[in-house]
Amino acid sequence: MSFLRKTVLFTLFIGGMLLPELTIAQNRYNIGVCDWMVLKRQKLGEFKLAHELGCDGLEMDMGGLGRRDSFDNKMRDPKMAEIFTRTADSLGIKVGAVAMSGFYGQNLAKKDSYKWLTEDCLNTMDIMGASVAFLPLGGSGNNWTDSVALRNIIVKRLHEMGEMAKKRGKVIGIDTPLDAKGNKKLLKEINSDGIKIFYKFQTIIENNWDIVKDMKKLGAENICAIHASNTDGVWLRNDSAIDMHAIKATLDKMNWSGWLFVERSRDVKMVRNVKMNYGNNVHYLKTIFNSYPEAEVKLDSAGRDAAYVNAIIGRSQKATDQLGITWTPMGQNVRNIIANRYFKLNDIYEERDSVKKTNKQLAEAQCDSKLYRSHFAFDADLSKYLKPHHITTVKDVMTFNVVKVTYDAHCDMIPTLKEEEKAQILAWLIEARELAIDAESSKKKHEVFGKYKGRINNYLSKRGYNLQKEREEWAKRVKARGGTL
Repeated sequence: MSFLRKTVLFTLFIGGMLLPELTIAQNRYNIGVCDWMVLKRQKLGEFKLAHELGCDGLEMDMGGLGRRDSFDNKMRDPKMAEIFTRTADSLGIKVGAVAMSGFYGQNLAKKDSYKWLTEDCLNTMDIMGASVAFLPLGGSGNNWTDSVALRNIIVKRLHEMGEMAKKRGKVIGIDTPLDAKGNKKLLKEINSDGIKIFYKFQTIIENNWDIVKDMKKLGAENICAIHASNTDGVWLRNDSAIDMHAIKATLDKMNWSGWLFVERSRDVKMVRNVKMNYGNNVHYLKTIFNSYPEAEVKLDSAGRDAAYVNAIIGRSQKATDQLGITWTPMGQNVRNIIANRYFKLNDIYEERDSVKKTNKQLAEAQCDSKLYRSHFAFDADLSKYLKPHHITTVKDVMTFNVVKVTYDAHCDMIPTLKEEEKAQILAWLIEARELAIDAESSKKKHEVFGKYKGRINNYLSKRGYNLQKEREEWAKRVKARGGTL
């Protein structure tokens, strides 16, 4: 930075003119996930998961409610509350909102413990440092907005709950089936600054309303937080019903700031893969609303053909896809480590081929030396982000899962294999994988495994197995199961 620019920035800081605005812009939008949807409802692991997904924070649920008079809320235990807050702080994860999701299934008009439940929620918000609560009204049925008697009860109770929140400097965001016009009318009836709308894209889409137009009509002052997702189907980046760029531009113009939480938008083909679904959606929202953090591991792509680089990235991503971490900061680093390994191998073999033209023996010696030195560096780099069994998964993906396929085939072909024989077969296949992972092509990788398969066959023959007969009997069993070899 030039001396002139430093001077200007320092002057503006002293005058209080620029830096506060920069801070506001940088912190304008925060991205999180709902802990009950990522299967971590009030579980300590929710903070680690949120960190791994690249979230700024999360929406913590109050716990199950059912027909009980109270939430199953762990935060009433001071010791548990201390552990949760300490863990969240250590990982830099904020609790952006506290959810009373139990009211998805319970009728607010019939829950006589509503004041106690509200107090419990407000206490939890104090503990976790949240200023916004989420209150769905789905449990009140589909007709409460039109039923005068039912609506009056809900409005009265929401007013009381809102005033309780207001006294403590907090806001309760309600989830309704209404559009902007209906929500503004409802808020006017409630008549409490402690009640606002917890905006939900899914509701707007299901009613065929326009999100951008509806948000403009509702106004920034009436939106306390946003559930920025649709029902399950596809990831946000693939959802034609949501123009996220237009939504971002609209919120900018409205001068709105706050939390956007991913509740759903899971890919139905992998609905249970939490890291892939929520990692992808968080990554997408962070890319749109904030600058997504750059990977610590830089891609060694300078000076390389763009098509080749993209092909290598795609190949590397197969491993992070298998681990379910592709769309997380950790996944980005792991993907780059794998890609850089492919780049390194390409460089080593290109240099070998170049030196071969003048000295074949020297070329092979240099190549072997560089492969040996770099082989262990690959494991070391991966170990910064992955556990040993995850590193094994990476290697299996890079070698076409030959270890498992071959091992399982031998065990299926010869059901009478002894445990020590199975162990020896697996040991040789793992050894082959370590060599194959450094091979220069898929053909060469399979050739490595081919040699070890020959060693295994010789070993089994010496142990007294008639491999030809074993294969014939195996083929019959597989055919009887309706399969083919």
